[in-house]
Amino acid sequence: MKSKRLKKIFLCLIFLFILILIGIAGINIYMLNYSKSYIYKNISDLPEKYVVIIPGAKVYKSTVSHVVRDRIEAAVNCLKNKKAERVLISGDHGRKGYDEVNRMRIFMKDVYGTDESLIFMDHAGFSTYETMYRAREIFCVENAVIVTQAFHTARAVYIGRKLGLDVVAYEAPEVLRYSRETRVSWEIREALARVKTFFLVMFDVQPAFLGKKIPITGNAKETWDF
Repeated sequence: MKSKRLKKIFLCLIFLFILILIGIAGINIYMLNYSKSYIYKNISDLPEKYVVIIPGAKVYKSTVSHVVRDRIEAAVNCLKNKKAERVLISGDHGRKGYDEVNRMRIFMKDVYGTDESLIFMDHAGFSTYETMYRAREIFCVENAVIVTQAFHTARAVYIGRKLGLDVVAYEAPEVLRYSRETRVSWEIREALARVKTFFLVMFDVQPAFLGKKIPITGNAKETWDF
């Protein structure tokens, strides 16, 4: 009798696990299909937008990671080809001693000579969802191209368009060839992040911080803290 009960519990757990896997797969397939027509690999095919959004990633005290460098280079490419007029750098500046946005701005200016008057900074872009939500609510962005790695483009586009923005993505060309292990790790985390994003969008979850509006059409230096 006890063994039969344990068997039923085991079968129920297996069934639940299968349902979860189906749910994860279904959300990923839906999001990838929804976004694919808004993702561009060639700069010549990219439609013109007013803003190029650079989502944050790992930075160091004196430089940026290769992931960030790829994104910045893609944004510079957009500016040079007149695919965007303003830049919105969004990242994590919520901890003392760690500042993605200023490091990215300085790198963009020093390495690529970008006009700093074009660069707006979002210091509370702690996630892709918060980046896109705050782009709409704080910076009054209506249309944009987001530059990021291929694995990340679908989720970024999905969030932006579901929030009512006219958003496309430009796949950042890779300066460094990332290892297979790194790519697999990215894909696994991204598959789970898409599921989380699906529910964040569904329930219109607000970011940790909002604040006063600073229109992207205004003065970029209003967003600087030094």
